[in-house]
Amino acid sequence: MRKYRLSVILLFAIIIVSFGCTEAFQYSIDCAKIEANKDFTFFIVSDPHYISKESYDNGKAFKDFLNTGDGKMLNHIDELFDALIEDIEAEKPDFLIITGDLTCNGAKQDHIGLTERLKLIKDMGTCVFVVPGNHDIQNPHSREFIGDEARDVETITPDEFMTLYAPFGYEGAVSKDPNSLSYLAMPAEDTWLLMLDSTDTDNNFRKKYPEQSGFLRGGTLDWIVQCADLAEKNNARLISVMHHSLIDHSEMIKTNYTIRNSKEALKVFHKSGIEIVFTGHIHIQDIKSDEFQGKKIYDIGTSSLAVYPHQYGRMKFTPYIGFDYRTIQLDMDDSGFDFEDYSAHFFTEQCGRMHQKCLERLEGLPDAERKIVLETVGRMNMMYFAGYRNEALDNIVNTEGFRMLEKIAPCFTKEYAMSMLNDDRTDHNTLFISVSSYEKQ
Repeated sequence: MRKYRLSVILLFAIIIVSFGCTEAFQYSIDCAKIEANKDFTFFIVSDPHYISKESYDNGKAFKDFLNTGDGKMLNHIDELFDALIEDIEAEKPDFLIITGDLTCNGAKQDHIGLTERLKLIKDMGTCVFVVPGNHDIQNPHSREFIGDEARDVETITPDEFMTLYAPFGYEGAVSKDPNSLSYLAMPAEDTWLLMLDSTDTDNNFRKKYPEQSGFLRGGTLDWIVQCADLAEKNNARLISVMHHSLIDHSEMIKTNYTIRNSKEALKVFHKSGIEIVFTGHIHIQDIKSDEFQGKKIYDIGTSSLAVYPHQYGRMKFTPYIGFDYRTIQLDMDDSGFDFEDYSAHFFTEQCGRMHQKCLERLEGLPDAERKIVLETVGRMNMMYFAGYRNEALDNIVNTEGFRMLEKIAPCFTKEYAMSMLNDDRTDHNTLFISVSSYEKQ
């Protein structure tokens, strides 16, 4: 199929024909930096949970917050971003996408701090495209941690989100969904990004809690079909990006993580010819797929940048061949200490609290055995979050601790650990997707 460069005039003409109006559509020539049939590379960052230095001082309030969390290294988030920026400067990817949960808890000062970081990346020549996560907008838990006190601070509205992140997707969007903060971006002439808002924040203040689950609104699904029609007319493929999972990444952990209307959305995605979706939210490195009439959709969940093993995704596209995805672990050697060991210990300790409570409810399990089982599950969980399953865990399975785990009574911890050994993929850190047959014509 012949590829060609779109002129601004032609694109506006197509928009008018396809949609009947131009009010909802904007176009910037700066978006289309990559010509058709050219290779390109982009990075994928999920759930950075950025918190600015203004928001904490390492006092009691922040330490309590950190030590009751899920293993996020918030006190080292600036160093993690330093390492990411070094990688971007070295490799010079064409663009960066961030799949939501940009901030720790939606504080306006954290958003401002993050945009300053993203500006550094953009100034190096790498375009940035973001979508919101459930932590980012209208968050009643927007706080700063100073001394012994966790204090409420200003969060942001959807309109403020769009304004703050205008340089990182919105101001150059080809289309903006009138139903949400979703937008259509064009980093390449033949590869467009559907940046989807899957959050559900409207009732957060009434509930006094940030809604964890998400969905794609009916109007947004209609808009996706329109965008797909526009892309098809321009010989462009669509890649989708959103915070929540499109496909279940875990049988044990799916409520509040996979969008509530996933079945309906999958039908729309298949109809629209979307093959690649980048997601976050669950913090686990995991790749799942859904097949319909011989066509697959891949949901690539990249693990949280803030959580061990602190990695991001890199996707390389080669024309007429395909997309090559793999994860890259941040190099933290300049931290001045063994950061990887420190982070692994912190992650295991924090995530182990839930499993410890589960194991403590089991009658007849001696304390010594409980400790060994907990350590075993912790090691398995580290591998699981890093994207490894099945035989990749053989070195743990062949231990006395795992044999003890097999013998305990049924409980969530046991089912969770065993599910890691029954996955459809052993290594979730690499994936090759060949281009669709119609693109080879």
